[in-house]
This record gives sequence, C-alpha cells and structure tokens, in this order.
Amino acid sequence: MSVLEGPWKHEYVISNGVKLHYVTQGEGPLMLMLHGFPEFWYSWRHQIPEFAKNFKVVALDLRGYNNSDKPHDRSAYVMEEFIEDVKGVIQELGYDRCVLVGHDWGGAIAWNFAYTYPPMVDKLIVLNLPHPAKFAEGLRNPQQLLRSSYIFFFQLPWLPEVLLQWSDFQPVTTALTGMAVNKQAFTQADLEAYKDAAAKRGALTATLNYYRNIFQQRMLSHDWSVLEVPTLMIWGEQDTALGKELTYGTAAYVKDFRIKYIPSASHWVQQEEPQLVNQYIREFLAGEI
Repeated sequence: MSVLEGPWKHEYVISNGVKLHYVTQGEGPLMLMLHGFPEFWYSWRHQIPEFAKNFKVVALDLRGYNNSDKPHDRSAYVMEEFIEDVKGVIQELGYDRCVLVGHDWGGAIAWNFAYTYPPMVDKLIVLNLPHPAKFAEGLRNPQQLLRSSYIFFFQLPWLPEVLLQWSDFQPVTTALTGMAVNKQAFTQADLEAYKDAAAKRGALTATLNYYRNIFQQRMLSHDWSVLEVPTLMIWGEQDTALGKELTYGTAAYVKDFRIKYIPSASHWVQQEEPQLVNQYIREFLAGEI
C-alpha cells in the first residue's frame, strides 16, 4: 500500500476560485492543518489519525502544491489570497470556525489568518514559524539573514527550479534529511512521496512564487496588534533555517501565549518528534476534547 493511503480520505474543495486537495479523517469540530515548503499534506501524517479521534481533521495541500490547483500568475501567490483560501475551505466544509494548525509557510498563513479573521479561529497552533513581527525583526539580524539566504536565491528566475530538479529532485530530499536531527524520521518511501509532489507539473514554480512575493507581503510590513486568539507555539530547537531567538518576545503580541521547545528536533518538528508534538497539542486543547 502506498504511504499516501491510510485511514484518511482524499477529497477536493473549491475555495477562492481554486480547487484544493485535502486529506480528511474523523468527525466533530474542524481542525485544519497547513503545511510548509517543500512539503504537502503528508507532513501531518503522524497527527491526522491522532486528532481524528476528536476532530474532523483536514490536512490541506496549499495552492500550488501537490494535487491542488497551481495558478500560473505569480500574483496568485500572495498572503491575501492564501488567507481567503483558508476562509473558503472552512466555510465550504460547513464550519464557521476551526482549530488552526500551521508549520513553516502554513504557520505564516495561520498567523495572518488569525489576525484577519479571529472569530474563525478557536485556537491557533504554530510550529517553527515565528510571529510575523518577529520574523521581520529577524531579517534585520545578520545571523538570521545568513540562515535565510535561500530566500534570496529563490528570487532568481528559473535557476532555483533547475537546481531543485537536479538528480531526481535530490535537493528536495536533502532539505528534509539534511536539516533533520533524527534522520530516521523520513523513510525512503516518505522521501519518494515528497519528490513526487515536487515533480507535479508547475509545482516548483508555484511553490517558489511564495518566496518570490515575500518582500511585497504584509507579513513583513504590518502594524501587528495583540492577538486575542489563544496560541501555542511548538519549536524544534535545532532549526538551521529559523533561529530560536525569533521566538523570544512573542508573548508581547499574543494575549494568551504558550510555547514548548523541543531540543531534539529540527525545523521538521512534527515529523521528527510526533509523539511529543501530539502530546503538547493535546494538552493545549484539553478544554476542546
């Protein structure tokens, strides 16, 4: 059986004018999961069955990724569109609110969505993506600029696509295993699934367009107020792309904020330490389940 098959179902939803693929399992309140780069819904494979015991879990392929639509225009990959995608998914699934979970780019979208539509988020859970104000602040730090140098490389036309396809998409798998503390977190079948998703026609340019628009995005130039949504941040301390110091001071931006550090994990925290991540999420959601 393919690693993409499991106790979950594969479905599609039309939201904000794009067809989005998602995997779902369980019934109850909605828990919506947003992945990062260079991933797809599969990055939540250890969380979906766990939380399907109490929620209708929906793990989305973001626009441009895997089996979701990949609009051609670069202008389609801006935060305003991502936010409306999430809003449409919640509504089209018949809900008016959710527990929102995001990692990496999915975390950036989750932060921005919670600020834009706070009544639609019961609780916010963000993994290894700092508050947007802290991220913008970090980009003024030489050490973080060095860690984020790949963002500047991704601004180039066509060359990043060529590099990422090199040797059967080896750089995609290297990004996962190279950063990981626990190399065993990714089986060969897992890595093949990530390569297959990246190889979908138009996917590389679509996903890189997230980065190519980043300096025009509101996440870097916004006046951030105090977020009223209860928020949990989970942070793998061995993240080589985003320094732990980006988490410091987040409580100034969130009224009800909790953070859990995991020393033994990298940027791919929910895949490397799934049991601990699931435990921390369950503790945070104790009143919901």
